[in-house]
Amino acid sequence: MLKHIVMWKLKDFAEGASRAENAQKLKALLLSCADLTPGTLKFEVALASDGLEATYDVVLYSEFSDKAALDAYQSHPEHVKIKDFIGAVRQERQCMDYLSGE
Repeated sequence: MLKHIVMWKLKDFAEGASRAENAQKLKALLLSCADLTPGTLKFEVALASDGLEATYDVVLYSEFSDKAALDAYQSHPEHVKIKDFIGAVRQERQCMDYLSGE
């Protein structure tokens, strides 16, 4: 199993909206990609919560059966469509893919 974790820190204002508004939109866009391809085992999107430590605004935690399943997700046209929005609103991005148990 392959785990794919991505975190975004958003700009204070972008695309005519506030950081909080863009975080909500990003969450909805990501969740719309949850069932795009076979081999997606788990798909969670969360926003930073008041009162809890967070250095990023949005996090995606996902699990895929293997690298081929992750590659299929990443190249799916619906996923590719949201990348322009993400690029416009993000200040920083961190990502890590790893094999479970290694």
